[in-house]
Amino acid sequence: MKRLVFMFVFIAFAFIHAENYLIQGSQSSEIRYQLSQRVDIAGKTKTLSLSFVIPESYESPTYVQRVSNVDLKLVPEPDQREQKRDNRGNVVINATWKDPAASVDASVTFTANNETRLSSLKSSAPFPLTSVPESIKDYLSHTEQVQVNDPEIGSKARELTNGVQTEFDAVQRILSWVVDNVRYVTPPKQYDALYSFHNGKGNCQNYSHLSAALMRRVGIPVRIVNGVTLKQPYVVKMPDGEFTFKMGQGRHSWIEVYFSDLGWVPFDPQQSELFVSNRYVRIEVGVDNNETINDGTVRWRQAKGSQGKPSFQEGIEATFVGDQVALSMEKQTYGPKGMLLCPKVQTAFQRVVTPEPPPPPKVSETQLKTLHYTKPYIFGNMDFPKGVDFFITRGPAEQDQTDEYVMRKNFMVETAEYVTTKMTQYAQVFVLSKPMKLKAVSLALHKFGGSGQIWLDLMQDNNGKPGATLATSQWMDLDSVPMSAGYDWMDFVYEGDITIKPGKYWVALGFTGSPIMNWYYTYGKPVGPVDGTRYKGVYDERWSGALAYEFNYRVVGWAAE
Repeated sequence: MKRLVFMFVFIAFAFIHAENYLIQGSQSSEIRYQLSQRVDIAGKTKTLSLSFVIPESYESPTYVQRVSNVDLKLVPEPDQREQKRDNRGNVVINATWKDPAASVDASVTFTANNETRLSSLKSSAPFPLTSVPESIKDYLSHTEQVQVNDPEIGSKARELTNGVQTEFDAVQRILSWVVDNVRYVTPPKQYDALYSFHNGKGNCQNYSHLSAALMRRVGIPVRIVNGVTLKQPYVVKMPDGEFTFKMGQGRHSWIEVYFSDLGWVPFDPQQSELFVSNRYVRIEVGVDNNETINDGTVRWRQAKGSQGKPSFQEGIEATFVGDQVALSMEKQTYGPKGMLLCPKVQTAFQRVVTPEPPPPPKVSETQLKTLHYTKPYIFGNMDFPKGVDFFITRGPAEQDQTDEYVMRKNFMVETAEYVTTKMTQYAQVFVLSKPMKLKAVSLALHKFGGSGQIWLDLMQDNNGKPGATLATSQWMDLDSVPMSAGYDWMDFVYEGDITIKPGKYWVALGFTGSPIMNWYYTYGKPVGPVDGTRYKGVYDERWSGALAYEFNYRVVGWAAE
């Protein structure tokens, strides 16, 4: 039975632990953007080519980008410079140097006035779609990365959209399934739709490709967007506190879905429906990420027998000259298990009931003490790019022909929080499914400098927030922590007989002195509950702030046989 309602993101999965959030309000920012690139030549290089896509102004019902003052500087001046508009509408500039010198520098600067407008939307687009304009039929196609014609993709797409009568309902069902069945990891082994469909994981490219494959299979046009996300955080008000959202600063992939009555509308399948925040800069579009390769591609030809390959560095800087944020959100009683944000939408939809997962087993204090803990037990949010130096991440180089090579942009982005400020403390929840004896908790940290000591408090859960302290780890002197190029596990060891029953627990990073450390995080909530990452002022008692991502952690100990 269809009902006309105002609804928040994605189809209503009647689910006690639903994480649908109705978001409304606006963001408006003036951003001064600069992309800097440097190529250091190695060996005898005969030609070097760089390609760029010049971002353009764009408007949708929820996201507006106005680009001005675009400037591309190339030093030294290239021997050849060509500008064209490709068959997807992207403005592409190719620059070529013959017998280049020791290095080539490039910078792209522009001003972006970005807005996100989240008011009520209305869509009556039917499903299946009655017609698709000829000009956008390419965005229904099967590709190497978007395997529309695969039988498993077809079966799942039909299952998810069975009985649906509006396009919005079909899109909601598909994206809700993606959010609940794919977890974010970087880098994945492959970037195509089938890889994430079979393995349940991937990066932004996988989320985009899988969502596109499922939607295209049932006749919904989807195009892949490449651009950049900016690290400027923003706060959304909630009835019981604040939720802070933050992306890593770097390359990102998302999608735009075509509606007959709304046009192209942006979605980020990792966390948002019908919009992206104004921390996104839209640059290039295509049918998949094999096609959206023009921005940031490096090509070169070397003399035969020449040793070594060029090295490449890329940096993105964004200054928010003006930034107005007036957003609020409220949790709904329906939706997927994973967090999804959506403005109000007036449309017809069908409710879907998903069984609540069983609660963890109850264990008494007596049982807890009499169990024999001899089985090694390790769990947590453990996938992160260990030891990566994000200042020089690029490549790898691919050999096109005998003496021709290509190196394309990647989507490896540093996502980390500076967690040893003098004013803010951070905590991460973990959910224990069986009794265990705790040995250590490891955090994915990077020491940048400073001095002092750090430790980890183990805390009870108090209505979804850190409560009383159960134990404190051994203190770690920062002088004993080696400097490294990237992030690695740092083990916080607990002494004594610390046995804990199934349930929620928190670890909060404590510090003294002036350590400078970052804690790596993963987009979304791949392991724990949506509100399971908290922060507060160091002198505050209430953990009133929540974060939209999950820190990387590892819990180590012994479980009962």
